[in-house]
This record gives sequence, structure tokens and C-alpha cells, in this order.
Amino acid sequence: MKSWALSHLNKYLLQYKYYLLTGLLFVFLNNFFGSYQGPVIRETIDYLEKSLPLLKTASGVQKEALQSEFSKQITFLVLQILGLTVFSGVFLYFQRKIIIGTSRRIEFDLKNEIYHHYQQLPVSFYKRNNTGDIMNRISEDVNQVRNYLGPAIMYGINLVAIFMVTIPIMLSVSVELTLYTLIPLPFLVISIYTVQNVITKHSEEIQRSMSNLSSLVQETFSGIRVVKSFGREESMSTQFDEQSSDYKEKSVRLAQINALFFPLMVSLIGASIIFIVWIGGTKAIANEGITTGNIAEFIFYLNKLAWPVTSLGWITVMIKRAEVSQERINQFLKEKNTLLKGKELTSPIQGAIDFKDVSFIYPDTGIEAAKHINFSVSPGQTLAIIGNTGSGKSTVASLLCRLYDTTTGDITIDGISIREYNLQHLRSQIGFVPQDVFLFSDTIRNNIAFGSDDVSEEQIIEAAKFADLYTSIEGFPAGLDTILGERGITLSGGQKQRLSLARAFIRNPRLFILDDCLSAVDTKTEDTILTNLKEVLGDRSTIIISHRVSSVKLADKIIVLEDGEVAQSGSHDELIQIEGIYKSIYLKQLHETP
Repeated sequence: MKSWALSHLNKYLLQYKYYLLTGLLFVFLNNFFGSYQGPVIRETIDYLEKSLPLLKTASGVQKEALQSEFSKQITFLVLQILGLTVFSGVFLYFQRKIIIGTSRRIEFDLKNEIYHHYQQLPVSFYKRNNTGDIMNRISEDVNQVRNYLGPAIMYGINLVAIFMVTIPIMLSVSVELTLYTLIPLPFLVISIYTVQNVITKHSEEIQRSMSNLSSLVQETFSGIRVVKSFGREESMSTQFDEQSSDYKEKSVRLAQINALFFPLMVSLIGASIIFIVWIGGTKAIANEGITTGNIAEFIFYLNKLAWPVTSLGWITVMIKRAEVSQERINQFLKEKNTLLKGKELTSPIQGAIDFKDVSFIYPDTGIEAAKHINFSVSPGQTLAIIGNTGSGKSTVASLLCRLYDTTTGDITIDGISIREYNLQHLRSQIGFVPQDVFLFSDTIRNNIAFGSDDVSEEQIIEAAKFADLYTSIEGFPAGLDTILGERGITLSGGQKQRLSLARAFIRNPRLFILDDCLSAVDTKTEDTILTNLKEVLGDRSTIIISHRVSSVKLADKIIVLEDGEVAQSGSHDELIQIEGIYKSIYLKQLHETP
């Protein structure tokens, strides 16, 4: 399967075919002008060998004439070499600019394809895969693929081009000398390939070691308050020393192997030069059609061929690594969005919600989190969902936002199945405040405005006031422009929840879903927020999910969940009059006995 993994890139190669064809042309032009320096070098050396003895023996007018002719000819030959070198260099520049530039364009497109695909995948995908692996496939794996698309393709084409241009020139001079020049090159390819395989193996070990070291550092600094409060600085330093030593030892071993690379290459090229000088010199002395210029010419060709041939082993390793990386990328690209598509309706919602015999089993764990749930919410009505931990409260919120589809039963909004709505359109009309608050390392202003386009300063301030957060923001030196630390570490738990609430409010949604989002605020702040919520709701529906009675007692209707089932339903006044879970929770939270 891996051998076909790189076929996924064919669409990009076709998309940029004109760039690649132009780059191919420049590769051949570079090698054409570069290789034809050889005959000029031969002609120059042969001319020097022929002319210098005549200059030494000549005198008078004859010497002056010979010197003039010698200067003209040498100048002409040097200008030829210079011109060929300049042309070769110019085409080499365009060759690299176009082919390597194209690989960067494809890298950009591939990263965007992967990132876009990631965002289409359901929440279950992110539960199955860790963040580090997801990020590694869009960064390190794509980089390995880019090496195939850029350097590997360029050097592969260059190897073919230089052989097509250079070998015919060499054969036209001497078949025997050509064969002796090429004999060591296969051994060079095999040796370099072997060394590169060992280098690749050790490089992968170093990458894993570096990953472990980075993970340790990231966890230490992210949890620095825990490390310090438990006095574990010395223990973490010891772990870092061990991981760092492992990385150092692997890096030193790799450096030792790398040290073999150039000596090996120089030795085998040196062997070729010995063959050229020995065989060529013997033939030149015997006057068998080989001149001193031919020997210099073949040494020049050998140096021209050495790097492309050497790169063959490197190219093979790059292709192998790219195949592995692209296979890893393809695994995620083959992941499908399990959320079923309906008619893709984009009509505005009014907020009439119906759960019709809804059951749900989490696909990854097999846990049945919802069992035959039935309830309805009218536009403008507030429904509260309460229950103990693990009763299925957050599952209801996830199903309403279509983070998952129901296993059985159906959810309708305004009488239409939730599956018929365009997913992005549906979520754009829901103000969801999750219990796990996530804030970006950005300003308070941008965190509140996240998910809303073209919001004004007044709207941001209004949202902050609604969440009873504006007074706290005014106490910060930079106000709304205060930069929050990673995951909002600058703020307290209650401030984070209120900012998340403001972020939902500013979207002006048709449906509010508050998933235990007031657990970290005091009761006074909670009352203020709930009062504000009542004032601004109008005809918008609200679902409040909480484990605190104080958060739900003002709701129009309350349902109590137990083990994924609706155990009780009614208003606050009705439920405290009867024995059951709600009254038990209410009395416990008031520190009363039943």
C-alpha cells in the first residue's frame, strides 16, 4: 500500500505541470552548458601544451606574433569557459527557483488540504488521536513529502539529464576511458545508500528522543504551578537530564556516522581519478589518441557526475521516508465525517426543540450515555437539565450542537430534523458555552469577538457587561487589550467562564446552551448573569445544564437525568414537593437533611 501512497500527490503535480516542465527545461540547459565546459577545457590544455614550447623557443618578430596569437586564443577560450559557467549558473538558479518553489507551493496546498479536512472531522476523531500526532502529520510528515517533491525530484531529473548530456560526449572521446571513469560510481551509490539508511534510522531515533524531551518540557512548564506546589523541581530536573542525555548520545552517534559520508565519497572519487590518470596517461604516452587535455576533461566530467550519482542514495532514502509520511497523512485524509448530510437547509431557526426517543452510544467507548430521552422546548422558553456527574447532561448539549448524531431517535428544530440543516449554519445560530472553557493566547477583546465578524467596541463591552465581566476587565492595566496567557491562565476560573459566556452572547444566537458554565462563579455573580440572561432572551430558547440547583431553579421547566434517562421533570416548585433526585440534590446543596 505504501508504494502507492505518493500517488495522492499526482493531482498537485498535474496542477503545477507547467512549472515542473519549465524546471525540467532549465535542468537540461544547466547541464548542457555545464557539460560543454569539458571540451573547452580539453582544447585549452591541449593548446597550452602545444603552444608553450613554441613560445619558449621562438625569438624576435616570430615570438611577438606567437604571443599575440597566444593571448587572443587563450582569451577566447577563457571567455568561452566563463560564458558557459555563467549560463550554467543562471539556469541552475532558475532550476532551483522553479522546482523547489513548486514544492513549497504544493506543501502549502497539502497543509491547507489536511487542515481543512481536520476541521471537517467529528469530535470522535479527536478523542481517538492525540494532538501531538495530529500536528506531527501536518508539519513533520508534510516536510518529508516536500523533500520528495523538491530536492528528490530535482536531483533525480538532474541525474538523468547529466547522464544524457555528458555520457555521449565522453563516449565520443574514448569508450574505454569512459568505462573506467564510471566503474567506481555504482560502488559509490551502494555505499552512500547504505550509509544514508543508517543515518535515517538514527535520525528517526533522534526525532523520537527529541519528541519525548519536548513533551517533558511542555508538560513541566504547563504544569509549573503543580510542580512548584509539590516541590518536584529536582525530580523534574533529573528526568530532563536523563532525556537530554539520551538525546545527546543519539546525536553523537549520528555525528560519527555522518563523519563517514564525505571521506567515503572522496575516497571513491579519488579511485576514479586514479583510473583516469593511469589509463589516460598510459594511452597519452603511447600516443593512442588520448591527450593531456582529455585526461583533464575526464576528471572534470567525473566531478560533474560525482554529486548527482552520490545523490541517488540520498534520493532513494528521501522517497522512502516520503512514502511512509504520505501514508500516515493518507490515513487521516481517509477519515470521513460520520455526521450524515441531509438537505443542507439554511433557514433561520426559531428555537422550537424536540427530543424524540433519543438514545446515544459513544462510538469509541460503547457507553450508552442517553436512553430514550424525550422533551420539548418552545421558542423563548428556558429548559434546565440537572443531574449527578455522568448522568448524560453534556451529551444532550453535544447532540444539540450536532457534535454527534443520535444512535436512535431524532432531534427536531422547528419541526425539521436537525440532520436536514447545514451544519455550519446550524451552529452559527447556537450560542454554546461548554463546561471546559478554552481561551486563546490573544487579547480579551479578540477572545470575546471570536467567531463573530465585524463586531463593534460597543458590542464587545455589552457582552462583557452581560457576563458581569466588564468591571474586572476595567481593573486590568490594558483593559480589553490585555493579553491572556496560554489557555487563559491570566484569568481566574470564574473569569474564564464569564468570558466564554460573553463570547457566546456576542453572536446574538437563537439558541443558548449553557453547559455547567457557571460552576466556578459565586452565587451573587451567578444571579446577576441569570438575571441578565432573562432580560435579553426575548423569544430565544435557552438550555441550562448544571449540577447546581441555584442555576436552574428559575427555568420554565426542569428535567432531571439519571444514568442517561429522564428521571423527573417539572418546575422547581413542583419538583421540591416530591421525593426524588431533584429534592435530594436541592437539600444536599442547602446542607439540609431530607
